[in-house]
This record gives sequence, structure tokens and C-alpha cells, in this order.
Amino acid sequence: MEKTAHLIARQLCQETHRRICEEGIVRIKKCLDQLSLTEIWYRPNENSNSVGNLVLHLCGNVRQWAISTLGKQADVRNRKAEFEERGPLAKQQLIMKLDKLEADLLPVLDALQPSDLAAEYRVQGFRESGTAILLHVSEHFSYHLGQITYFVKMKKDIDVNYYGDQDLDATGK
Repeated sequence: MEKTAHLIARQLCQETHRRICEEGIVRIKKCLDQLSLTEIWYRPNENSNSVGNLVLHLCGNVRQWAISTLGKQADVRNRKAEFEERGPLAKQQLIMKLDKLEADLLPVLDALQPSDLAAEYRVQGFRESGTAILLHVSEHFSYHLGQITYFVKMKKDIDVNYYGDQDLDATGK
């Protein structure tokens, strides 16, 4: 049973890394490459966020929930500032923040044990298990990546081509 728990914990951590870093961050960078600095910081209204704000927000969220909480590091997040930023922070600054996020997340995920995933933590006013935290950061990242992708498709009228030559009509048969 302990071996199975360890395997499941490893798979969850590897999948979190894949979804956030190997897919999510790569896709955000691809989107940023398509946009001008003006487009990155464009806000259609005061109740909407720019792509730049969403990048800052994703970095803050993963850092607070996973790196600070599960990695037992200081939580210095200023969530409000993520949304108040009007930029324009340079595109390269946003990419560097994403790169730093990836570099800081990997050792945390590599160190997690089944007991860490079963433990309960307090984060952003919530009580969550380690497993719930990893699920939260993965789905939250995906949610905002979808918003960024939609903005790029709408603004540029392009297929972002995330899947390249992969046959998405293939079945499991």
C-alpha cells in the first residue's frame, strides 16, 4: 500500500509539473510572442484583466499555494498588486517571472511525499490538503491560460496550434 501511495504521489506531482510548466508556461510564452506590449497590457474595461495581469496573477497564485505553502517558504504575495499593475512591464520581464516560477516549483514538487499530500494546510484563508492544492494550481492555471489563449485568438485571428501535428481525432482503439 505504501508503494502505491508513493507512486500516486509521484504521478500527481509529475502531472502538476507537466500541466503547469511543460504545457501552461510554454503556451503562455507562445501567446506572449504573438502580442505587442500594448496588447499584453490592454484592458477592455476596469472589470477585466490584461494578459500581463493574468501572467502576474498566475505566478503569484502558484507561488503562494504551491511554492510557499507546500514548499514551506515565506508567503510574500501581494495579490492586489497583480491586478493593479498597468504596465507596461516588458514582455521579457513576464517571461523571466514564468521561468523563475518553473525553476522554483520543480524542487517543491520533487520533494513532496504522500504524507505532504495528505496533510492539511492553511492558504489564502482556506484549509486545503496538499492534494487539493496541486489540483487547485493546475486547474487555476488552465483556466487563466484559456483566457489568455482566447484573447490571442480574438485579437490576432490565428490558431495558436498548441498540438502541432498531433492527430486529435485519434481514438484509444
